[in-house]
Amino acid sequence: MKYAGRLAAAAIIGVFSLAACGTDDNSGDTGAPTTASSAGGSSSLSGTINAAGSSAQANAMDEWKKGFQSANTGVSVNYNPAGSGAGVQSFIQGTVAFAGSDSALNDEKGEPAQADARCKTGKAINLPMVIGPVAVVYNVPGVDGLQLSPKTIGGIFNSKITKWDDPAIKADNPNATLPSTAIQAFHRSDESGTSDNFTKFLKATADWPYEPGKAWPAEAKGQGAKGSDQIAASVKSTEGAISYVELSFAENSSLQKAKVANGSGEFVELTPESAGKTVEAAQVAGTGNDLKLKIDYATSAAGAYPIVLVTYEITCEKGLSATDLPLVKSFLTYTASDAGQQSLTGLGYAPLPASLISKVRTAVEAIS
Repeated sequence: MKYAGRLAAAAIIGVFSLAACGTDDNSGDTGAPTTASSAGGSSSLSGTINAAGSSAQANAMDEWKKGFQSANTGVSVNYNPAGSGAGVQSFIQGTVAFAGSDSALNDEKGEPAQADARCKTGKAINLPMVIGPVAVVYNVPGVDGLQLSPKTIGGIFNSKITKWDDPAIKADNPNATLPSTAIQAFHRSDESGTSDNFTKFLKATADWPYEPGKAWPAEAKGQGAKGSDQIAASVKSTEGAISYVELSFAENSSLQKAKVANGSGEFVELTPESAGKTVEAAQVAGTGNDLKLKIDYATSAAGAYPIVLVTYEITCEKGLSATDLPLVKSFLTYTASDAGQQSLTGLGYAPLPASLISKVRTAVEAIS
């Protein structure tokens, strides 16, 4: 991880005030099993947690697994980063104890009702667990500090802007020398919460004629690649490429990231801090312990980077099997703890705002 990246990631801890001390709020320990472990685990736990979903949070999950399993040596956490859509379907089918998804359960697709039916005795809940800013990454040798407005991004991914020296890109970058290289636009070929959030951003801010969704609209064309890792690899190896991918994958692959204009027209560099400013303003749209969020992709807040996703862990508030219940509750207690959240800052993620993480801890405590 680059030193500058660590500085940016560390800065957001202060912004979100997630320090474990200096507060009368002891919610960091809410729901933690009785144990001396700093990972919120219990040495008496044993078994296997099977989960699947978002590839955007794969790096976060790897880090969480290390911390949790080191404190709970009898537990194995198996996470398949098959994509948000596949994870949600696996959860609905009952083959995993929880799903990671970069979008909450979709009402229009009937996912909440299907997930509730899987839980049988309770409701499925969306638990926001990590902020994964979405980078617009590109591979254009000799072009540094690229700036892109939402309208230009929409034109590129709708196959309307096909050359890097297009007048629209020149207007966003008046001082840059742009080549006539053909644009190679990559998108996710699998159903993806990253695509869902990216197309929601385009729908809210650009001339994007398609409905947002996990599946990329075929009419927009472009080249497909499966999973965040393959998107990053495709951009890395293709001159003239552009795509969208969660920040940690962009940084791990040393990809260049464009500055994106927010609702005020300000071109903002992507950092955990600038993405956090957008999430801080998000509203909870769910009820009770369902913490589905509504994000303003057209935010005009100063210094706010507008393309963000929040990865949810989707599980049953009530209805997990007797085997899964203590394992899932303990693991999510750890991921929502100060230690679990702060472990993400060196990976290109951002911890949740203090006001939101307290709600998540309350919701995890209610799982029974």
